[in-house]
Amino acid sequence: MNLRSSWVAETGQTREDTRLTQLGATTPANPLEVRSGILPGSYDGLYRMSGFWMEGTGGSMRATVHEGRAVIAAGASRGAYPVTLPEPAAVTFADGDATNPRIDLVVLRIYDSLYDNSGQTKPALEIVQGTPAATPVAPATPAAALPIYQVKVPAGAGAGKGGLDWTTVLTDLRTPTVAVGGILPVYGETGNGAYPGQYRDSGGALQRWDGSAWVSYPSALGGVAPNGSVTTASYTGQYRDSSAGLQRWNGTAWVTYQPLPAWTDYTPVWRAETGTAPTIGNGTLAGSYVKTGTVVHVRIYLLIGSTTNLSAQDANANWTFSLPVAPTSVAWKLDGRVLTTSAYDLSATLFYQGTGLLATANGGVVRSLRDGFASTTALWDKSAPFTWATGDVLSIYGTYESAS
Repeated sequence: MNLRSSWVAETGQTREDTRLTQLGATTPANPLEVRSGILPGSYDGLYRMSGFWMEGTGGSMRATVHEGRAVIAAGASRGAYPVTLPEPAAVTFADGDATNPRIDLVVLRIYDSLYDNSGQTKPALEIVQGTPAATPVAPATPAAALPIYQVKVPAGAGAGKGGLDWTTVLTDLRTPTVAVGGILPVYGETGNGAYPGQYRDSGGALQRWDGSAWVSYPSALGGVAPNGSVTTASYTGQYRDSSAGLQRWNGTAWVTYQPLPAWTDYTPVWRAETGTAPTIGNGTLAGSYVKTGTVVHVRIYLLIGSTTNLSAQDANANWTFSLPVAPTSVAWKLDGRVLTTSAYDLSATLFYQGTGLLATANGGVVRSLRDGFASTTALWDKSAPFTWATGDVLSIYGTYESAS
């Protein structure tokens, strides 16, 4: 068994034991390893990261790396090495190639002869020099090293030629690490989270790792995610703001939540319960509706034309008109007369008010149209509530509950 512990054995604790079991400033990368990084913070609290900040000396090839603390991960078998630079240190870059530029790396590096046969056991702040090329690339980071800056050295640069233009040649590669469970400040590339429930501060919002992506907090726990912050939701029922309004994740896609109501046109089917089916001819039969959830608002319009087949219809046809959405099948909800009807007799310029019943037949219809004031029991068709003719109008409108 190779179970390691610190500060248990009276004798024999190794440097490796200590590194492998430290639980301080280490952000997990997996169950065994931690992420390399620099401990965040600044003297005045204004900056996320001031440790190992590097500034160049104008007109020269020299730079100063300021004090800081860091952790350098060296793999599951070696553990992590804590390092501290207690005071600023100078580094000097070699003159540029005569023809081509190059890219150098400034790294914090661990030499450990037990593993690398270097003959040394020490931390080092050093420059890894790149290869000059027309299109240079940064050199590979050595094992057990943490890159902190990238410096592009132009062709022909040198101490006697004005040195480096430090405002253009530096690329900051520093990245933070914090104690396990701490909130990771985003500075540079923080990568994926190590476990669901890990948090990071992105600078403008707190984010939580949900197992596959960083999600703005508290949206992952029921809040509304800000516009542009979430592409794929963490769970069905999550909400986000968008340019199209509030959206809800239905498990596969974002759908607009409570969209603005809009009327949709449809063409009702005009039927008769008895005899020859009506045909509209040169009249007008139209409808429109709005559906929000299971609430349906509907209106149906019938204008009798000169070629509408009134004469072919039965005297007791009992007209029906199809609904845009099937109504609920609950008996008591069908039994009430929930839709209003209005018949206009053009020749007499009279209006007749009535009601209609809902039915589930033929996918949903309004039927049994009749007078609403108990003046007659006749169901409406070509002969009721008056003898229908060209120019007469029937309107049906109201609200009902749909089946889904």
